Amino acid sequence: MKKIILIITLFSTLASFGQAFSGKGDQKLSVGANLQDNATGISLSYDYGLGENISVGIVTAYALNTDVDSASFGDRYDIKARFNANLGNVLNISDNFDIYPGLSLGLKNFGGHLGARYFFTTGFGVFAEVGTTLAKYESDTLRLDQKIHNQFVGNIGAVFNL
Repeated sequence: MKKIILIITLFSTLASFGQAFSGKGDQKLSVGANLQDNATGISLSYDYGLGENISVGIVTAYALNTDVDSASFGDRYDIKARFNANLGNVLNISDNFDIYPGLSLGLKNFGGHLGARYFFTTGFGVFAEVGTTLAKYESDTLRLDQKIHNQFVGNIGAVFNL
């Protein structure tokens, strides 16, 4: 019983040191799995705080496994500029938790996303994010290789304070 209480106390102490978004100058790096209908891959994102609740950044994804054997590098790769509204302190749930809706403009589309991150320590946490396309650059019927990065997508992984 003493060991269980000790573990809970240590976890509570570690969790109290994390801060999900600290405002201007805050920097986050996220690495995770990119999950979509026609492919799975990896995602990498960087966010920089411009103000108390605003951040901008860049996100990139590469589809490793696709349903399309002929998918080229250009079909598999996407990079986007992004804008986030960090609402963790507005919702006042926990200093360790942040929820961030946002918009992104990339090589393949214009889209929106909704994400959440939770920090266990000052430097390490987890994130989950979903996104969808709001406007595709190709307006005709998309081929299967064009559907990669042009559909509902989920990302999940680790986030780090820089």
